[in-house]
Amino acid sequence: QVQLVESGGGLVQAGGSLRLSCAASGRVFSIGAMGWYCQAPGKQRELVARITSGGTTNYADSVKARFTISRDNAKNTVYLQMNSMKPEDTAVYYCNADISPSSLTRQRNYWGQGTQVTVSS
Repeated sequence: QVQLVESGGGLVQAGGSLRLSCAASGRVFSIGAMGWYCQAPGKQRELVARITSGGTTNYADSVKARFTISRDNAKNTVYLQMNSMKPEDTAVYYCNADISPSSLTRQRNYWGQGTQVTVSS
């Protein structure tokens, strides 16, 4: 069984920083793209940042130059460094990854449980 476990959320003042981590555990044979999504109250879940297995990244326009996504393949972990945070960044942040549990199984998409990020003004 595969699990994505997020950590690092919390309360921060506007202009501050947070670093989110998400580790894949369980039966993990290979990991493809990994990403972070956010969902604010009353809104749809949307992409924040994504990184491929080769390290190519893409970001939502609203976070470019403020957030940085990275991954440590040896640790099956993806990170999201969030700087110059704004109140509108407040949301539940979800980790997402394409994971194969064995050499005989295609990658499928997994979600973490979410971590709350709150930015006060």
